[in-house]
Amino acid sequence: MKTALVIGASGGMGYALVNELVRRQIKVRAFARHKEKLVTLFHHTKNVEIIAGDIFNEQDISQASKGVDVIFHAISFPYQDWEKLHIPCLEMVIKIAEKQGARIALVDNIYAYGKQSVRDVTEETLKRPHTKKGKIRLSMENKLKDSHVPSVIVHFPDLYGPNAENTILYETLKSVVQGKKANFVGNMKVKREFLYTVDGAKAMVELALRDDTYNQNWNVPATHTISGVQLVEILSELTGYKKGIRTVSKGMLQLIGIFSPPMKEVVEMFYLTEEPVILSGEKYEKEIGPLPRTSYRAGLEETILWMQQKGR
Repeated sequence: MKTALVIGASGGMGYALVNELVRRQIKVRAFARHKEKLVTLFHHTKNVEIIAGDIFNEQDISQASKGVDVIFHAISFPYQDWEKLHIPCLEMVIKIAEKQGARIALVDNIYAYGKQSVRDVTEETLKRPHTKKGKIRLSMENKLKDSHVPSVIVHFPDLYGPNAENTILYETLKSVVQGKKANFVGNMKVKREFLYTVDGAKAMVELALRDDTYNQNWNVPATHTISGVQLVEILSELTGYKKGIRTVSKGMLQLIGIFSPPMKEVVEMFYLTEEPVILSGEKYEKEIGPLPRTSYRAGLEETILWMQQKGR
């Protein structure tokens, strides 16, 4: 891989992917809708070409993808727009990849797995999505597999990290950094996975660089599971935070959703805070090597530092 296109480069995982690709001496085209944010993120980064455009404008994305080897699909949309936008977006990316002879690396989540009774979910685990958003993600996966484009589909759990602002943990971190009383969505005693975006990007770029990893699914788990209580302990040690945490229940989300449609969409995925899907990284470690595993303390420290520097 000599040149890569990252669509959704201004998001959390997109940002991490651009930085990891650059670290590996790969030329990157960073594509997103808003030029101002791309400039803010990457104007000091060498080997990054900033391209602002509309993912649904064939001319924009065709121009951006000329000569690239891999298109990293890291774009996502607000929950309320998933049904309308995700499939057409992927169809456009597939069309362009076919035209350019490029491969696709898809950033995916765990929604398509649905509720699972097994502890460590592998790539062979049957996907049985019971939510609207889970069914959309499975449709995206199937559409990509049915195309003629070589692809890697990488499943990540919930994320956190520098610039990862559209995540379930971000609002908690933001309040802690600002010294305000913070909210935590879900039972604070249930252990869940939160993947540091830098680790996720390292694993994904490694997969995209190889030839024998394509046309497969790959699970990339977090360093280990962790409870909200344990997270808050780390945050308190790092920042001196003492204001306490307010637990956000499903009922509270449903109430907020009456006045805020975007929050209503979060309710559907609340089951993941009660019955988490925990990914197995056995396939990756057997076929690729050790997974990147940054400690929560180190990952949170880096994330908080980034937020403080950016005035978040």
